[in-house]
Amino acid sequence: MADSRLTHPRMAPDSAVSDTPRVRELGTNHLEDELTAAAEAAARFLEPDEELAGVLAAEPSPGVRVYVCAYSRPDGMAWLAIDAAGAPIADRALVRDAVSIVGLCELAEENAGGGDLATLRVRLAEVREAEQPEGIEEAEQAAAELESEIAEEPRVASVTYLDAIGSAAARLERTLGELGSSPFAQAMQAGTVAVEELARNVERAYKRPLG
Repeated sequence: MADSRLTHPRMAPDSAVSDTPRVRELGTNHLEDELTAAAEAAARFLEPDEELAGVLAAEPSPGVRVYVCAYSRPDGMAWLAIDAAGAPIADRALVRDAVSIVGLCELAEENAGGGDLATLRVRLAEVREAEQPEGIEEAEQAAAELESEIAEEPRVASVTYLDAIGSAAARLERTLGELGSSPFAQAMQAGTVAVEELARNVERAYKRPLG
């Protein structure tokens, strides 16, 4: 049986997207059961000298669940996407969409609230106590709402989740008086290049032919 600690690594960048997943402990919920089953299915496709590094859940379109599986090799990483039945996915577009939504969601999480939401909330509380400027309570509420939108792992990377973070980040920026271009949107745009590169790397190191 695959180690449950391997069932939801992160591919998040610190403004870039890494090829190496980061593993975190799982909580107990229905998604954990799905990820454990997916990890067991992914383990069937291990080749000599490979280890299962992690499995990430993605929903590139409503109702379409994909599990992006990362395999570590002595010479780097290999990848495979499987469906809910544990079968390898050979559709290039679907694999690319799944990897991209995983990368974009993690990019959004990393950049929400300027990249350090906890510190921002502490700073807002300090400003309220010291200066009590107009609108500070609204800013604190917006920061709390943004933090509540960022799901604890394990979670499913989806367009809905990405949009929720983006909307909450925009609300926070408005309460902070950000005018003109959005720092969050700029960070997302800059990180898109790294997400696209990750998708290309997955395609190059995919364990099955893609069509």
